[in-house]
Amino acid sequence: MVYKLLMFLSWVSCRTPYSWLLAAGKGLGILYYKLIKKQRNLAIKQMRESLKISQEEAEKLVRESFINMGRNFFEVLYMPALNKDNFKEHIEIDHLERMEAALAEKHGVVVLTGHVGNWEWLSAAFTMNDMPVSAIAKQQPNMDYTNALNDLRATINVEIFSRGTSELLAAAKALKKGRILGFLADQDAGPGGAFIEFLGKTASTPMGAAVFAKKFNSPILPAFILRQPDGHHKVVIGEVLRYEDTGDSDKDLFDLTYKMTKILEKIIIENPTQWLWFQKRWNTAPEQQVHKHHIVKSEVTDNE
Repeated sequence: MVYKLLMFLSWVSCRTPYSWLLAAGKGLGILYYKLIKKQRNLAIKQMRESLKISQEEAEKLVRESFINMGRNFFEVLYMPALNKDNFKEHIEIDHLERMEAALAEKHGVVVLTGHVGNWEWLSAAFTMNDMPVSAIAKQQPNMDYTNALNDLRATINVEIFSRGTSELLAAAKALKKGRILGFLADQDAGPGGAFIEFLGKTASTPMGAAVFAKKFNSPILPAFILRQPDGHHKVVIGEVLRYEDTGDSDKDLFDLTYKMTKILEKIIIENPTQWLWFQKRWNTAPEQQVHKHHIVKSEVTDNE
């Protein structure tokens, strides 16, 4: 039932003027801000602590972030309407040549990104330029929603691997094939993550981007999609990062993850209304840390 409803809403959205969708998204975001007290209060609390701002300012910024989230929702439904002829009306890309050069190395590209702006449309920015994109997606609590979201992603030609399956093997194969592999690096990584200060507090940070870059000699490109004042989007592609081997792999992986974390942190601080502030980013306390040797456990061999 949920699947059919979402796909019907997508059908309607694809036949609705884009400006109307932005207006509807604003209304949905304001409604969500007013009604969902738990997430609103968590977002305000975490923003105040991280940015050292007043309650009043945090409430204003969080309200704007909810509006952006509402617009993201309708834009995701609108994805089947995106094509090579119209996507430039909605998405501008800064330094696309950096992605072209990275892909030309033939080792795949690890993309460092996060829940910033409409991250689903970040993939579209590349696929609409004939660049192959793969991503590891977290399953939603409602499988109908998960299936609808994956079917909408398929309309922009994104290859999706679901967590909890053989996603690591599939992701490794994607890099071996020279594809773009996106990593959302702003989620709690549990006891096995790298514990790094993030927005003023120590957080368990995913090391997947660094581990895959090491394993496959893949260049890393920071890439974020930022909503502009007129409601449209700008993709910002940063300068290439690489795994540097000093002989101490654990330290090297940590150092690269630290560098990437600071890039993500800077983007969020500069664009505070574009991040999901109610994420449980700091769920794992430092005393829960479990030291582990990070490797890519896959059947992909260097000769494959």
